[in-house]
Order: sequence, then structure tokens, then C-alpha cells
Amino acid sequence: MADGSVVIVGGTRAIGFELARHYVGRGDDVVVTGQDAERVGAAVERLGGGTTGATFDLSEPTSIASALAGVGQVRRLAMVAIDRDQNSVDDYDIAKAIRLVTLKLVGYTEVVHALRERLTDDASILLFGGMAKERPYPGSTTVTTVNGGVVGLTRTLVEELKPLRANSIHPGVVGDSPYWSERVAARERYASETPLGRLATMAEIVDAAVFLLENTAVNGVDLIVDGGWHCR
Repeated sequence: MADGSVVIVGGTRAIGFELARHYVGRGDDVVVTGQDAERVGAAVERLGGGTTGATFDLSEPTSIASALAGVGQVRRLAMVAIDRDQNSVDDYDIAKAIRLVTLKLVGYTEVVHALRERLTDDASILLFGGMAKERPYPGSTTVTTVNGGVVGLTRTLVEELKPLRANSIHPGVVGDSPYWSERVAARERYASETPLGRLATMAEIVDAAVFLLENTAVNGVDLIVDGGWHCR
């Protein structure tokens, strides 16, 4: 087991939980976070091993430092937590927009700030964005903007934290994720538009995330994992 824990923000469900499961299986001490204490506790129990939890809402960044106060040295930090909103210029919901921008840009940054002095000399950071940055859709005004912002934040972290590494990952539609599993028609449409003829899986996203976190020469990369959908 390497020195320092693996912190997964948004590690209580879906891809975040599967990424946590990977590191628990390797024998790492893992910290998973979420907005709901009960859900965090359930995830910690399911994961077992050296897993602990912390509860905070990224859209309330002033609460982050105190919530992470008990975390020790950190070797890997993955920001997997996401949210979605339908927001257009014509029908603009300011409250929803502020929440999402705060969650992904201010919240992500505050997590790094709060843990800065506890990052090990070989630490790496991974930010989750999304493919709305490449292919906007009606109602993606804020989602597209913040996912583009993740690219800018990644570049900033590379410069400000050097020689520590920071990368971002931008999954497409993930066919077996809880969000998409109930949206059969949408899944079929996206699969038909993807050169592979199928959608990416959570296991494939986790594999790519681990590569970005662990490969010691990969830095400042914004990796698209969507089966080639962005090429169409």
C-alpha cells in the first residue's frame, strides 16, 4: 500500500463508487465524499477495507475545508461529482446556473486548496468534465460552459502545483451508469451515433481514470472517452 490516501469526491455512486472499489481492491486507504451522510455511510460500509467518508456539498464551498479536516496525506485526488441542469439563454435559471458553476469550478478548486498541504510529493489530481463541452445541446448552456471550464482549471493546476500532475477526463454517454440505464431510447440513439456501435461502460471510464491518475508522465491531458462519438 502506497503512502497517502485516495480521495474520491463523489465516490458514493456510479463511476465514483467503481473508482473507489478499484483502489480499495488494491489495498489503498480510500476516502469517499458525498452530499448525504447516510449515503456516504452506506458506501463506506459496502466498500470496506480502509475506507472512510466525508460529507459536504461542492456547491457550498465554505464547508469543504472543515469537512476534509480529518483527511491525512493524499496521494490521489479524483473529483468525480457531477450535476446536471437544463438551462438555456432564452429561459435562464440563475439559481441553477450559480449552483452548477460553483459546484464544478469553485468547489473543485476549494477541494484542492483545502488539501494542498497534504498532497504527497507524487500526488496526482483528476477532474471529471463531460462531452457537452464538445457538442452542446439545447439546454446545455451551463453544463457546456462548466465542462469547458474544467479544461481551464486543469491547465491552471498543472502550472500552480508543478511538479504534481493534473488531468481531466470527459466521458460520453456511459451506457451502464444509473443515470442512463433508465433512458433506453436516448442510449440507443447515442449508440447508433458512436463509431464503436456501442456506448462506453463504467469499467472503461474507471480504467481510463486510473491511467490518468497513475501514469507518471501524463500531465495536462483532457482525455475524451466516448467510443469516438465526438468525431461524428
